[in-house]
Amino acid sequence: MIRTLSILALFFLAACSSTPTANLTVFPYDIDRERLAEQPIKRVIIAHVNLGGPSRNYLKDHAARIDRMVKSYLEEHDIKVLPGRLFQQRWKTAVRMYGNPYDPTTGRINQKTFALILINVRDELQKSEKVDAIIFTDLLEQEISFSGGLKHLARWHGVSRKPTLQGPGDGVSSNFNWNKSAKAASLWVSIYNMELHRVFTSIGGLDTTEAIDTRSSSGRFVRRRSLLENDSHIEEGIELAFHPFIEMHNYPGAER
Repeated sequence: MIRTLSILALFFLAACSSTPTANLTVFPYDIDRERLAEQPIKRVIIAHVNLGGPSRNYLKDHAARIDRMVKSYLEEHDIKVLPGRLFQQRWKTAVRMYGNPYDPTTGRINQKTFALILINVRDELQKSEKVDAIIFTDLLEQEISFSGGLKHLARWHGVSRKPTLQGPGDGVSSNFNWNKSAKAASLWVSIYNMELHRVFTSIGGLDTTEAIDTRSSSGRFVRRRSLLENDSHIEEGIELAFHPFIEMHNYPGAER
């Protein structure tokens, strides 16, 4: 029981830091350099489930594609990614044993059940596979705001994005309230070694999920019809989310 509780504590520690960065929106990553130096990570598996609560349904539709892009990025940097079905099969078996950790009515996660399932999945994986780490790739959504300057840029988690228009016309009313908040998506990466120690976590911004509705005379934000389709934006978010586990060229934050 003590071992289980200690693992639970490790899972759900928030990644936080007061270290200032050059770009104030860059997420303050947390990395265990000493442990990674002792136990290099070369073979990983990407979990099909979130470490936190489930993503919004309209983001879930894009999770598999983004995971494929994550896989490509890792393999470009000589990290072998094992088939996701190896994790999925063992996860389903463990859920039958311990129950589903997610409550669909509340969206909450039972942390104890989640930890027990993951411990079981880890144990079963180690019986037949050589795996160094499990990677969680959660799609998050948060509120953002656009600046009042000429470009009206929104900045979050290391990225800058322009507003998108949706509807007839190609302009915004002069009365548009730029103080209104909109929503945007980010990628939260968490890496756990096979001792289930968190060795790395960070977040990279992806793209806005809401656009300016040009049909509204006063202006409002509505959900974008086309979500997360810009590959360049996704790639930038992935690079930010994995830095410095994988060094990002021209990383916008201060190194530490």
